Amino acid sequence: MRVLITGGSGFVGRRLCERLAKADHSLLVVSRDPTRARRVLPAGTDVETSVLAFTDRAPEAIVNLAGESIADRRWSDEQKRRLIDSRVNITRDLVMLCQHLESPPAVMVSGSAMGYYGDQGEREVAEDTPPHDEFAHRLCESWEQAAREAEEYGVRVALIRIGLVLEQGGGTLAKMLPPFKLGLGGRFGSGRQFMPWVHREDLVRIIEFLLERDDLRGPFNGSAPHPVTNAEFSQALARHLRRPAMLPVPAFVLKAGFGEMSRLLLTGADMRPARLQAAGFEFRYPTLDEALAAILRQ
Repeated sequence: MRVLITGGSGFVGRRLCERLAKADHSLLVVSRDPTRARRVLPAGTDVETSVLAFTDRAPEAIVNLAGESIADRRWSDEQKRRLIDSRVNITRDLVMLCQHLESPPAVMVSGSAMGYYGDQGEREVAEDTPPHDEFAHRLCESWEQAAREAEEYGVRVALIRIGLVLEQGGGTLAKMLPPFKLGLGGRFGSGRQFMPWVHREDLVRIIEFLLERDDLRGPFNGSAPHPVTNAEFSQALARHLRRPAMLPVPAFVLKAGFGEMSRLLLTGADMRPARLQAAGFEFRYPTLDEALAAILRQ
């Protein structure tokens, strides 16, 4: 199968490409830096700078993972526009590709994020939980609506609302491990906010699962079945590293340093993968202890 992947050279995309290549799929990857992408992706990956460059190599499936990091800088009005545009524009290009192809791809698995739900307090969150209206929700809603437009051309669209991705070499742990290894870690604010998380290997398996199951469409929560609070996450990470976690960061410090973006650290959702589990998906790393034990053994 020819699979077109945006964000294919990123933290999740690289591992997805490795698994797809091993399963003998042909890879078409969109990257702003093709030279770098070819260095990190499997041999034979076809890399272009534009989605529409693949019009003559019609993909049979699409995985859409592109988007500027939401936590790289403060959310000025300009940065908010950039975050939305980096997701919506390339998604619209994918829909335009579907429109132009004589035989559109059968499926598009499109990324979204746990931010879709906004701050949910301590309420358990499934795919049908009403969102809290805030910037993170509006960002994800625009992204998902752009992807759904592919349905007009007969494409099955599955949306993954992704939790915090855990693995060595990137994702959430890239920023958390250094201070925790020094014994300088701790909870953020009250620590009661939920942190839905997922091991990268399980996330890639979820993407494969949704590519293969032609009966699955719509939104899916892409996180492990046992989310934890920020305080529980901090204690678990410190325990696995055999370090203390005695230095909490007060909420007012985060708000002063990050402005509105501090909501990513101080709010959350007790997000559960209800639809994935109902469809029969089995997590390799269902608990945080199992995930951290595997990751930190490396």
